[in-house]
Amino acid sequence: MFVLVNRFLLRKNFLGISLWPFIILKRKELKLNKVFINHEKIHLRQQIEMLVIPFYIWYVVEYIIRLVRYRNRKHAYRNISFEREAYSNEKDLDYLKKRSFWRFLFYI
Repeated sequence: MFVLVNRFLLRKNFLGISLWPFIILKRKELKLNKVFINHEKIHLRQQIEMLVIPFYIWYVVEYIIRLVRYRNRKHAYRNISFEREAYSNEKDLDYLKKRSFWRFLFYI
């Protein structure tokens, strides 16, 4: 895992993104936010499990399906199974130690 800080790589409303093997942050103080970093680490694990490229395809397809369903970008994003898993467990800093393989499927 490599953490990069670059405010120009992310869109206006994004604070961070995981693009295996990188976590890209908008501001350097986010490196100290353990919950935020844990959220992004959960995404890195999901990406590795799905062999990276299929993760991104699934993510985009699921986002489109949720967008059609909810007709709201924020609701669509928050209901992607990968995001539901990450948000539900981001405060548990030991989550990745006990997480089962393909656990995101539980959040579909």
